[in-house]
Amino acid sequence: MKISTKGRYALRLMLDLAEHADDGYIALKDIAKRQGISKKYLEQIIPMLNTPDLLRTNRGFQGGYRLAQPPENYTVGMILRLTEGSLAPVACLAQQTNPCERADECATLYIWEGLNKVINDYLDNITLQDILDKERESYSNNYII
Repeated sequence: MKISTKGRYALRLMLDLAEHADDGYIALKDIAKRQGISKKYLEQIIPMLNTPDLLRTNRGFQGGYRLAQPPENYTVGMILRLTEGSLAPVACLAQQTNPCERADECATLYIWEGLNKVINDYLDNITLQDILDKERESYSNNYII
C-alpha cells in the first residue's frame, strides 16, 4: 500500500480546515497558499471530499469550505479511503468478499489480513483533532531563549 499525493494532500486540506475552523468559510486559494499546494490540484481533490456530512460549502464573495463536523469526528482512515479507495495491502482484500479462487488454501492470507487489520485500526484511531493536539504540543515544547 502506498498513499498517493492526492491522499496526502486531502489530509492536509482537511487538517487546514480543522485548524482554521473558527475563521468561517475558507477559500481554496488560502489553503493552497498555506499548504504549498496548487489550487488546481486542490480543485481536483475537493469533489471527493465535498459531501454534506464532511464539508459545508458557501459560494460567492465570502465563499469557501469548512468542516461539517468537529475535527474529532474525522479519522485519517476515513479521509484516505475517500481519496485512495481501499487501504488493503493486497488486491484480494480490497473488496468485502475475497474474490481470490485460492483464498481457501492460501498459506499467506492470514499475514495480509493481519496487516490489513493493523493498517485500518491504526488509521481509524487518529482524528484530525489528535493531529492538531500533537502539533500544538510540539509547538508548546519548543522553547527558544
